[in-house]
Amino acid sequence: MLRIAVVGATGAVGRECLALLDGGIVPVEQVVPVGSARSLGRDLGNELGLSLPMAELVTLDDLDPAGLDVAVFSAGAEISAREAERLASAGVLVVDNSSAFRMRPDVPLVVPQVNPGALDDRPGPNLVANPNCSTIQLVRALKPLHELAGLEDVVVATYQAASGGGVRGLRELAEGSRAILDDPRAQGTPGGRFGQPLSFNLVPEIGLQDDTGLTHEERKLVREPRKILGLPDLRVSATAVRVPVFDCHSEAVHVRLREPVTTESVEAALAATPGLRAYGRSQSPSYPMPRTVFARPEDRALVHVGRIRVEPEDDRAAALWVVADNLWVGAALNALQIVELGLKNGWLG
Repeated sequence: MLRIAVVGATGAVGRECLALLDGGIVPVEQVVPVGSARSLGRDLGNELGLSLPMAELVTLDDLDPAGLDVAVFSAGAEISAREAERLASAGVLVVDNSSAFRMRPDVPLVVPQVNPGALDDRPGPNLVANPNCSTIQLVRALKPLHELAGLEDVVVATYQAASGGGVRGLRELAEGSRAILDDPRAQGTPGGRFGQPLSFNLVPEIGLQDDTGLTHEERKLVREPRKILGLPDLRVSATAVRVPVFDCHSEAVHVRLREPVTTESVEAALAATPGLRAYGRSQSPSYPMPRTVFARPEDRALVHVGRIRVEPEDDRAAALWVVADNLWVGAALNALQIVELGLKNGWLG
């Protein structure tokens, strides 16, 4: 039985962590919700209808690491960079959802379905990094293709939901959509969570651009799959777009492989992969969509892959449409599956 702190418990990912813990994903003795000073006094168990054994909400300053087994951080890179190593040095396993530690050589970057061997032993720094939400669903679809025929190049365009901007992002999309429905001429004001108005709009920029024109989100999509897949020379090109969808990220993925394949062999490889749902051309529809993926818990826990096809002019080129719940598969669920893997490997708990 574990004592787990959830840092950022009142945020979008933190609340999903609490819900998944309530569902029994790992054995829990007590959950300690951690939030900001303005959240003190909130009864999250009652608010969210949970039956978890929960302590009172505390701030990070008042969080005592003594007796804690795990801390799941979902409060942003700045807070993780400032506080995570304090808990890790006290013997707490920190699973961090931010970008603070992902590319540090001594910190494993883990998707349990893709590189579980990274956690055969407890990491020395007591830190495990959770990848970017879009990276997780991407590498889970790429792994069976690499095993089938070897990856050479990946080109991905992501269509990322407002929930990637947290509770504030969801609120902005809802309020902006109401305003435009009331007045179709309303334009909204630049700024806010997404830099530009998102309602009835597309924003092809997620994070700041660097000198090459890549955004922060695109840099993560280029670098993180290489570390997770153990392919340091993998060529990845990424374009990240924020779309006016509440939940679930979607990706158009094109890959070039070392060996020829058929559409049938790609479909079979994906269909045989645990945790993936492959949509064949004979199905109707032959593709997943955010609204249907988000509708049921059993679907929120999967990576969905459709529009599977091999280019007619090039039997080493394949295309996929990938949809997953960014708050579960892309964050909370992956983080808790990391905890689950530590328990399974016998070095945690």
